[in-house]
Amino acid sequence: MSPRRDLVRIASFAVGVAVLAATSRSGVVLNFTMMALYGCLMAQSWNLLGGYGGQFSFGHALFFGTGAYAQAIAQVQGHLNPWLALPLAIAAAALVGLIVGALCFRYGLKGSYFALVTLAFAEVFRIVALSVPFTGAGVGLMVPLREGVANMQFGDRRGFVWIALGLVLLALLATSALRHSRFGAWLQAVRDNEDAARAVGVDPFRVKLGAIALSGALMGAAGALYVQVFQYLDPGLAYGPHTSVEALVAAIVGGLGTLWGPVLGALVLNLLAEGTRSLFGALPGINMVIYGAVLVAIVMFAPRGLLGLGQSVRALWTRGGLAQSPREVHGG
Repeated sequence: MSPRRDLVRIASFAVGVAVLAATSRSGVVLNFTMMALYGCLMAQSWNLLGGYGGQFSFGHALFFGTGAYAQAIAQVQGHLNPWLALPLAIAAAALVGLIVGALCFRYGLKGSYFALVTLAFAEVFRIVALSVPFTGAGVGLMVPLREGVANMQFGDRRGFVWIALGLVLLALLATSALRHSRFGAWLQAVRDNEDAARAVGVDPFRVKLGAIALSGALMGAAGALYVQVFQYLDPGLAYGPHTSVEALVAAIVGGLGTLWGPVLGALVLNLLAEGTRSLFGALPGINMVIYGAVLVAIVMFAPRGLLGLGQSVRALWTRGGLAQSPREVHGG
């Protein structure tokens, strides 16, 4: 797919969401739109590293929590305007990505080892956040309520929809640019065969380091958005595994290594979450049960995700036909 076609589709997506945000008078619709965009941002972040780079992370909450705490601490203790704190939060998450990536990729960690190490880093950061005073320790941090555009606080969800849409568009444009760039080709080459990529002059360490920094930056932006919306943060919310699960499941369900897979996955999972909430009320943990069931079904029957559902169905049909043909021959 050409870059121009990507830009046309991204522009169409932006116009559609903008029209919905500008015309809707329903708080429920605006809140759903905001949360779907928030989920899309996290999924797109994970997709850059896991889908295009082939480095599956179980600890993306590490970057989310870093961005969230940077956003909150800059306001609460540094008295910095949230609009100025946002780029600092994104940069802090990218820096953590560089540090973790340097430690992991320098020693050749990949596959399940990389996944477990990222999970361990997220847990270490959670324990540190529980212990040091500037994070509020176990009590957490509360961002003061100062409603107004200048303070990135709004009376309804519409303002946050605009911010979330801007961040998602940034993520989509970054992903589209990566897909059609030389760096993107290097990243996918490393994903497919690291030794072969190295043999043709690609440096896997630098390529993967760039991918994890970009992925961390987008996840940090999601964390900063979370702080502005809910105005409270504690170590469990910042570095808990549920955030990592939400990011990776949405990307896998929608379709790994695609531009629109994370968007579709986030939309479907948010629809599932709202549906289960309506059907089962406050039954704790039901959304995670649904997530797990959907993920198992996708892996079993649509390994390419929802975007590749047609190809997966054709493959199953072909295998089924091939499996039946010997019986038909013997029966004849």
